[in-house]
Amino acid sequence: MFPTEPPANTNGFRALLHNRNFMLLWIGQLLSQLADKVFLVLTIALLENYPLAAGIEDTRRSDLFMAFTLPAILFGSAGGILVDRVPKKPIMVGSDVVRGLLTLMIPLLPRQFLILLLLTFAISTVTQFFAPAEQTAIPLLVKREQLMSANALFSSTMMGALIVGFAVGEPLLSWAKSSLGNSGQELVVGGLYLLSAGIMQPISFQERQSPREERQKKNAWTEFKESLSYLRRNRLVLNAMLQMTTLYCVFAALTVLAIRLAAEFGLKEKQFGFFLAAAGVGMVFGAAILGHWGDRLHHKPLPLYGFLMMAFVLGIFTFTHSLFLALGLSVLLGVGAGFIGVPMQTLIQQQTPPEMHGKVFGFQNHAINIALSAPLLITERLTIAFGLRSVLIGMSVAVTAIGIWAWQNTRRVLKDAI
Repeated sequence: MFPTEPPANTNGFRALLHNRNFMLLWIGQLLSQLADKVFLVLTIALLENYPLAAGIEDTRRSDLFMAFTLPAILFGSAGGILVDRVPKKPIMVGSDVVRGLLTLMIPLLPRQFLILLLLTFAISTVTQFFAPAEQTAIPLLVKREQLMSANALFSSTMMGALIVGFAVGEPLLSWAKSSLGNSGQELVVGGLYLLSAGIMQPISFQERQSPREERQKKNAWTEFKESLSYLRRNRLVLNAMLQMTTLYCVFAALTVLAIRLAAEFGLKEKQFGFFLAAAGVGMVFGAAILGHWGDRLHHKPLPLYGFLMMAFVLGIFTFTHSLFLALGLSVLLGVGAGFIGVPMQTLIQQQTPPEMHGKVFGFQNHAINIALSAPLLITERLTIAFGLRSVLIGMSVAVTAIGIWAWQNTRRVLKDAI
C-alpha cells in the first residue's frame, strides 16, 4: 500500500530514454553532481598551496567543510522560494555557469586561505538554488505516471556520482595537474560545471508561473511561512519529508561510524569508504528495482520494508566478522534506503501543487542538510561514551520505530482522506 499513482507497464527507464528533454536534464545533473563532489576533493588538494603560519593549529579542512555545508543550512529554503518566482531553466544553467567561472578564477586569485574559503562558500551557496530547480523540473518533463521511474533514475545516478566523484576525484585531479599544468585541476572541475550548463541549455518545457502582481505582493518570509502552513495541512507530504530526513540522518551517522567499522574489520581508517560505496551500490540496485518493476510493487509498503531492512543491517553489523558479509550487508542497507528515498520523493512531487514545488523542495533540502549536519556533531561523542555496538543497536531500534510509526501514520492519513 503506497499512496502514489502506479506507473503504467509501458513506462520505465526505456520510456524515459526517448524523452529528450528529460535525458538532457539527467545528463546535466549527473555532470553537475560529479563536479560538486570533485570540487570538494579539489579544495582539500589545494591546501598545499596555502601555507599555514607557524604555531597555528591546522583547522583548514574543517573550515572548508563548514564553508561547504553552512550555505545549505542558511539558504536551503531561500533557494526554493526563488525557484517559484523565476523560470527554472535559467536558474539551473546560470548556477552551473557561475560555479564554473568561480572555480576557474581560483588560480587567478591570491593564494590566501580566506579567499579560498569565500569561494567555497559562494559556490556552495549557488548550489542551493540549483537543487530545488532541478527537483521541480522533473514533474514538468515527464508524465505523472513516470515519476517513480524518473526519481529512481535520478536517485541511482546521484548516488553513483557520489561514489564515482569521491573515488576518482584524486586520480582525476592528479592527471589534470600532470597533463594540463598547475591550473589543470581547476580547468577540469570548472569545465564539468560549464559542460553541464551547455547540455541543459536546449531543454524546453512549459511551466506555470504565478501572476507577477501576486509574486510582488509576497515577500520571502511570507512565502516561507506558506510552505510551513502547507506542510502542516498536508500530512502525507510532511510524513514523506520526515522519512527522507530520517534516511539522511542515518547515512550521515554512518559516515562517522564507518571509520570505526573499518578498524573493526582490519581495514585502514581511510578505507572506510568501502562501506559507503557498498551502500551506494545498494541504492542503485534499489532504484533500479523500482524503476523496472514499480508497477508490480506499487501496492506494497515499500518505505516500511526499507526501514526494516536498514534496521536489520544496523542491528547485526558488529556481530559480523567477515568483511565480505559486512559489505554485502552494506549493499542490503542501500537497497532499503532506495525503497525509502525513491517512493517518498515521488510522493512529494505528485502530492505538491506546481505553484508550491520550489518552496516545498527548498524546505526539503533545508531539512535534509540539517539532518546531514546534526549527526556529524553527536555520533562520535555517543560512540565514545557508549561504544560502537550500543550506538548501532540503538540506531536499529530507532529506525524500526520510525519506520513502523511512519507506515501507521500514512495509513491513518489515507483512511481519513477516504
